[in-house]
Amino acid sequence: MKKSLAFLVVLVVTIACGPKKEKKKSFEYKRTTTEKKAEKKAIEKAPVNVENVGIGPIKSMAFDTNIDAALAEEGSTIFKQKCTACHMPDRKLIGPGMKGIFDRRNPAWVMNMILNPTEMLQKDETAVALLKEYNNVMMLNQNLSQEEARALAEYFRTL
Repeated sequence: MKKSLAFLVVLVVTIACGPKKEKKKSFEYKRTTTEKKAEKKAIEKAPVNVENVGIGPIKSMAFDTNIDAALAEEGSTIFKQKCTACHMPDRKLIGPGMKGIFDRRNPAWVMNMILNPTEMLQKDETAVALLKEYNNVMMLNQNLSQEEARALAEYFRTL
């Protein structure tokens, strides 16, 4: 009986202290903040291009020296109603900020982008670059008239 008991104790100890199975640890690589910033920097920004007039009904456009306050006010109202879901006046949101837009883009290009965003985002190289820069979020066609687009352009001049 002592032998059986000793054997049983040795067996239990052997099983309990025997070779351990290593658990495979699943390692999920998490990017650091620095890596995320580097990835964002790698996204190419759309070039400044004030020569490109875009694709659409507006072939050229020049502003008067003085801002038309009434037209700019109308543009402000349209901007608040139709554009603020994606654009802010002075910073990026889903789309670019509008402040200083005419330092980066030709007024005719801006008008054509407002009036004809679908074709512009398919065929205009600057619009395609902006699409990539802003995570392929397409600008929706708001079906604005040329007069409404012109009011928006006048408002952008006040920013």
